[in-house]
Amino acid sequence: MSKIHISVFVIVLAWSAVRPYSYGIWFLDAIPALAIFAAMIITRRRFPLTPLATGVLLALCLLILVGAHYSFGKVPLFDWLKPLFGTQRNNFDKLAHFFQGFSPAIVFREVFIRFGVFRDRRWLIAIVPALCLALSAGYELVEWAAAMILKDGARDFLAMQGDPWDAQSDMAFALGGALFSLAVLSRWHDEQIERLN
Repeated sequence: MSKIHISVFVIVLAWSAVRPYSYGIWFLDAIPALAIFAAMIITRRRFPLTPLATGVLLALCLLILVGAHYSFGKVPLFDWLKPLFGTQRNNFDKLAHFFQGFSPAIVFREVFIRFGVFRDRRWLIAIVPALCLALSAGYELVEWAAAMILKDGARDFLAMQGDPWDAQSDMAFALGGALFSLAVLSRWHDEQIERLN
């Protein structure tokens, strides 16, 4: 991870924390980005990630911080896009859930390859998306627990926007992101992993 990555994260974090939609919602939404970035900092010397893995994780963190600032169901750009797509909901949270699968897929793939977990890499095609789906389901359980604790105060944190199938579609977007990531980036990722060895 370079100084540029760190600087970009810190700048967006600072912007995100200044007058957010709600400080309580900001804190709940920003926790995953803070945890991901902290893990990247802690492991950068012992287990440096490829530039691709670092980049997709940083992109996920930045998306989370933008969503935390506005609340995931109220990001202005996606409000402007509603008429274009003929929808009543702000779909920024769906983009974030897509990246919830897209980014971890590369990281899971990298860990498995670099530690030689599977002799036959074809297993990655099934195992990595399954792990991304499990990660997404785990996050939905966290949201459910927050809803049980916060009651009506969880509405903006959940960003359901009246969709009774929001949790299921969030997981579907994460699974789609993981599959897309593997289909599009695997060859490029392999080249970067080879350069690390």
